[in-house]
Amino acid sequence: MSHWIYFCDLCGTAVFALSGALAAGRHRMDPFGVIVLASVTAVGGGSIRDALIGATPVFWIRDPNYIIVILTTVLACLLLVRRPRKMPQYTLPVADALGLALFTVIGAEKALNMGLSGMIAVVMGLITGVGGGIIRDLLCRQIPMVLRTEIYATASIIGGIGYTVSLAFGMGEKTALFLAMTSALIIRLCAIKWHLSLPAFDLKTKRE
Repeated sequence: MSHWIYFCDLCGTAVFALSGALAAGRHRMDPFGVIVLASVTAVGGGSIRDALIGATPVFWIRDPNYIIVILTTVLACLLLVRRPRKMPQYTLPVADALGLALFTVIGAEKALNMGLSGMIAVVMGLITGVGGGIIRDLLCRQIPMVLRTEIYATASIIGGIGYTVSLAFGMGEKTALFLAMTSALIIRLCAIKWHLSLPAFDLKTKRE
């Protein structure tokens, strides 16, 4: 993994750890609960990805810098965010959108480096992007964002496809990552702002 991709991965870890810490604050968890929720949000998706593709031990076990980033983010959040309820309503969704965009391309990039196909890389990008958020929402007893009608997983899939296709057509790695990450982020932010969603699959039994 190149230095700049590693840096992006650490940034994504910090952003997702922040979203987990903010979610813990909204549910009034104690400091230990904040650490747990921030940690599973930050490394949950990547851990599932590494387990599936056989990259074991998983990344945060091999590199403790990820744990340091999570703990630093949690500490900063606990010190700086005194009143979670007073935060703007969009803070958590925007932080989650940033993490989704970053982790999608990082997950796809790691799968490609393992020699996997572009299709599997897109799936691994999706798992990396949404896995931690699913665990976070389940622990908070909420329906995971990925299962709601609002566009979420679609943004990750488009970002992953954009990254793999750009590389296949010979685009530079940095440019491909930037474009894919930006496209996923813009789609997700637009969905948040204008409540964009895919059509719901609604089966209603007609009354006799």
